[in-house]
Amino acid sequence: MTDATRPAEPKWMKIAGYVLSGLCIAFFLMDAGMKFANLDVVKSTTRDLGWPESSIPLLGSVLLVCTILYAVPQTAILGAVLITGYLGGAVATHVRIGSPLFSHVLFGVYLGIMMWGGLYLRLPALRALFPLRRAA
Repeated sequence: MTDATRPAEPKWMKIAGYVLSGLCIAFFLMDAGMKFANLDVVKSTTRDLGWPESSIPLLGSVLLVCTILYAVPQTAILGAVLITGYLGGAVATHVRIGSPLFSHVLFGVYLGIMMWGGLYLRLPALRALFPLRRAA
């Protein structure tokens, strides 16, 4: 399909995609920033999750780099793939310690859906790769 024959995408899709992506970026930056701020709540939560306090700067750095990749349009998909792995580790950690399912274990899944949903809404190439079709 050429640009001339491709139907115009609704403007709301791109706006909603940027809003979802922006919310995810803001959350991830806040999370990384809290890790770098060396807050007591971060230290105690990290210990409660079974991770040593010494892992906090590394986790913050990994999240910050992945978030920057996600925020840059040219590397957004790579960033989303890497953050998906990061969130998978968070889900596994919460499963391992027996956290509540809907509020803790699945929180990373909710963020992942929101993050990929934002990309899906704003990137026609991603929608072409994974088309949602109505049943015939």
